[in-house]
Amino acid sequence: MKVAVTGASGFLGGHLCEALVERGHEVVALVRRNSDLSVLSKLGVELRYIDLRTGEGLPESLRGIDVVVHLAAYYTFHGKWALYKKINIDGTRAMVEAAKRNGVRHFIYCSTTEVIGPVEDPPADEHTPPNPQYEYGKSKLIAEEIVKDCCRGKDGTRFTILRPSGIYGPRNLDDVSYWTITSFAKRSLPTRFIVGSGKNLIQFVHVKDVTQGFLLAIEKPEISTGKTYIISDDRAYTYEEVYAILSDLCNREPPKIHLPKWIAAALVLPVEVFNRITGRESFLYHVSTVNSVTKDRAYSIEKAKSELGYLPKHDLRTGLRETVDWYVKNGYI
Repeated sequence: MKVAVTGASGFLGGHLCEALVERGHEVVALVRRNSDLSVLSKLGVELRYIDLRTGEGLPESLRGIDVVVHLAAYYTFHGKWALYKKINIDGTRAMVEAAKRNGVRHFIYCSTTEVIGPVEDPPADEHTPPNPQYEYGKSKLIAEEIVKDCCRGKDGTRFTILRPSGIYGPRNLDDVSYWTITSFAKRSLPTRFIVGSGKNLIQFVHVKDVTQGFLLAIEKPEISTGKTYIISDDRAYTYEEVYAILSDLCNREPPKIHLPKWIAAALVLPVEVFNRITGRESFLYHVSTVNSVTKDRAYSIEKAKSELGYLPKHDLRTGLRETVDWYVKNGYI
């Protein structure tokens, strides 16, 4: 099949393009003109230039395409709503309309478990009512509905929505898992204590397992069409478990001091204000992050397993070992 991938030059996009080429698909990488093409240039894929902010190249970008995987997004938890709307909402609508105009058979949208938000009775599944806490998750939920509405017509366009949890793995930079792992390895202040009990649940997924989910959705359209799937690790972990694994891999003692949420928030707030003034950013230094780590984010992948045959191959320890080794080798820790 001829598969177009938006956001192809990004972390997930690069891994997905590699997997698609390996599986024998013809890949068209949809990228911005200033993108880092170091991964894609080695694959020999076709490049087409688009810009979701301006609409550049969108109408003609999907000519001759069988399947489009829409990964491109404004991905930050502390961004501007105007950009969430322009890129995640309006940009998704423009991509679906371009797919319909060009006769694309299957539109696969990359959403996120953040559309579900904190889970009161873990694990959440695809039927759990959405309750996103961040504007990023809110924008992705609106985009999901746009995909569903635009593909409900009788023009033959099919859709599938995948909701990965927090993605980690080699080549991941400037992301939640990147900041968590590298900050822990460097013994940064937020990793020297545990907020709350440390018993709250968090669930990550290795990038190679996410690519497996997308490949299954692409290659099993008779099953995946019209469906939404959570793509994640086989289980959630407590924050204490995550810290214990990272401690072994980074050769440092795990944090033993537990701080009440209000004290942790009071410590983080001045740093958050300073970073905002100076234009710096780290996911760890936000009061909202303090609130986040005292809530559960755990998900069931039973639907993807039973219907698509999805089976994650990386438990957290194995995946983190590979990721930490890559960060060390490339000078990030």
